[in-house]
Amino acid sequence: MNYRSWSIINKMRIFNFLSKKVGDLTLKYSNLPESYVKRSYEQVYWKTPKGHPQYTDAQVARKSYRFTTYRPWTVQFARQNERGTRRKKVFIEPIGEWSFFKGDRVEIMVGRDKGKQGIVMQVIQERNWVIVEGLNTNLRVVGKDKDFPGIVVQSEAPLLVTTDVKLVDPESLKATEIEWRYTEDGEKVRVSKSSSRIIPIPKSAEETIDYKSKMLYIENPDKDTVADDAAKITFSPKLQTFEMDVMESMGIKEDRVPAKSYWY
Repeated sequence: MNYRSWSIINKMRIFNFLSKKVGDLTLKYSNLPESYVKRSYEQVYWKTPKGHPQYTDAQVARKSYRFTTYRPWTVQFARQNERGTRRKKVFIEPIGEWSFFKGDRVEIMVGRDKGKQGIVMQVIQERNWVIVEGLNTNLRVVGKDKDFPGIVVQSEAPLLVTTDVKLVDPESLKATEIEWRYTEDGEKVRVSKSSSRIIPIPKSAEETIDYKSKMLYIENPDKDTVADDAAKITFSPKLQTFEMDVMESMGIKEDRVPAKSYWY
C-alpha cells in the first residue's frame, strides 16, 4: 500500500480511539461537569505550590465525605462536612437493576407509617434512597437564635429501597415484589410477581430541567440534533472491519499476503 493508504488507516485508528472516550468527555464537558461537582465540595488542606518543579506534586486533602439528601454543591452539604468533622463510614448495598422512579406509588414497610402508601417525590440513587411525599416525616426547628425561637418545619426523611419500601401492585393495590421482563415488542418493563401485571414507569420520571415530558419537548435547531437526523439509518452492517469498509469505498486494495500462523 502507498503512503496515502497508510495515513487513512492511521486516521481511522485515531477516530476509533477518540470514539471510545465520548463517555468521559460527556462527564467532563456537560452542562454540570464532574470536575465542577468535585471542585465544589473538595477540601484541600495543603498542596505543592505552583512554579516549583523541583518538588514532587502532592497534596493533603479530605478523602471521605458524608453524602445526604443535599447535593454536593449546596451550602447545606458544606455545613454537614465542615473541616474537622469526621463521620462513620456508610456502606451502600449494590443494586443490580434500579426499579424505583419518581412518581411511583410505594408502600412503607417499617416505622410508624408502616402500611401507608404514598408517591415517590425524589430519588437518591447514590444512597439507595427514595423520599415519599408526606410520609416518614420529622419535625425540625429552622432559624433559631437568641432573639427568635425559630420555625418548626416538617420534612420527609429518606427510606431505603432494599428494606423500607415496596412498589404497589396496580391490581390488588398491595405491596409486591417485582422483576424486569421483556414484552413481545422487546420493551423492558416491570412486572408484579403477585399478579403478573405490568407496572408502568411514571411520566414524571422523564422530567428534566429542559422539559416535563419527551413528547412535549420543542427542538432547538441551534443546539439540538433534529430527531429525523438522529433516527436516520446511515450504516449497513457488513462482514468486515470499519477500516476494510472505508478502503472498499475509496477503492484502496490490499495486496499484502498475511504470514501463516499455526495453532497448537
